[in-house]
Amino acid sequence: MDVWVWPAYFGVLVGVLTFALLLVPILAYQYRRYGQFSVRRVVGAAAVGVYGTALFAYTLLPLPASRGDWCATAAAGSQWRPLHFVADIAQAGAGPSGLLTSRVTLQVLFNVILFVPWGLMVRGFWGRSLTVATASGLLVSALIEGTQLSGVWGIYQCAYRVADVDDLLANTLGALLGAALARWVLWWVPSPHSFDATRQLPRPVTSARRWLGMALDLTTFHVLGYTLLIGYRMVVLAATGHLPSRSTLAGAALYTLLPALCVFLLPAWAGGNGASLGQRAVRLVPLWAHAPSPGRRLARAAAIAGPYALALFCARWQAGTALGDAAQLLANALLLAAFIAVPLTQQRGLSAVLTGAHFDDERAQSAAPAHLLAEGRPTREA
Repeated sequence: MDVWVWPAYFGVLVGVLTFALLLVPILAYQYRRYGQFSVRRVVGAAAVGVYGTALFAYTLLPLPASRGDWCATAAAGSQWRPLHFVADIAQAGAGPSGLLTSRVTLQVLFNVILFVPWGLMVRGFWGRSLTVATASGLLVSALIEGTQLSGVWGIYQCAYRVADVDDLLANTLGALLGAALARWVLWWVPSPHSFDATRQLPRPVTSARRWLGMALDLTTFHVLGYTLLIGYRMVVLAATGHLPSRSTLAGAALYTLLPALCVFLLPAWAGGNGASLGQRAVRLVPLWAHAPSPGRRLARAAAIAGPYALALFCARWQAGTALGDAAQLLANALLLAAFIAVPLTQQRGLSAVLTGAHFDDERAQSAAPAHLLAEGRPTREA
């Protein structure tokens, strides 16, 4: 039973962690795709994450410790006779009571149950048809069997698990059953199409939306910074044979200043209303009483993000010194003040207050009279 139970723990722990890491992008996708935030679909997304990691653990883990020292004595093979499990059950000679508890029967039932959530997910959560849910279950099961048969597509020198056509059939049946039951089991989850009639209606500018947009910008800033820094260190390592310190001037600039330019300043300079990537994701736009100049758009974008990036640059460059520690404290204080200020300024935020801007739902602007849009004037209070 340990072989069947531990992947469930793995799925819950890793699935929840994966969902937590992807929560901000998931919420942003909801605003772009559905036009609003749905708690029930967020819960459904968490369940999808847990199931996906559990499926991976059950079908592909644990991986062998070596590439193929065990191949000569491995018992793994292939089974291509459909419904061969029926003969296995008959050969076992178990009576009616033993039939339901035999390992072969339990293995088949488990393979069916394993893919029932797949059918539920594809039809009930993603809104696809019964045929698509079943066919996708078949394809995913075939991919799993192929991965097992090929030794993770050549990484290992031989198959490390038994590739069984009966597993493929049982998985597909499970996907079909899950898809057939989706409307009754997942009745509480709104379908993606249920938002089509209302997704273009303007929504109030709330603190939660402002915080989500800020969190998206902050996440993009740090992910891009880490990517550039790792790339820089790998290039230097390949060229010189030595891994540079993270606290070099070039490394600090790549981690902070260049991402700030890409994430905060370039979207503001590009034109339009100067909304950042995170603000666009949650369908918010900054507005002024008159059409904003590029300088005003840049001023709003850099009002808090600029000092924050400069403080982080100093903290990274002078890491381990009193100046670096003070700069890190300043960066943390700026970040905290930016988030706290949102509800205290009627969702405007520090940068908007400093530059005379408000925020509104972009869908309200698309429905505004043409002369107001041309002047850049807000149509209603944000």
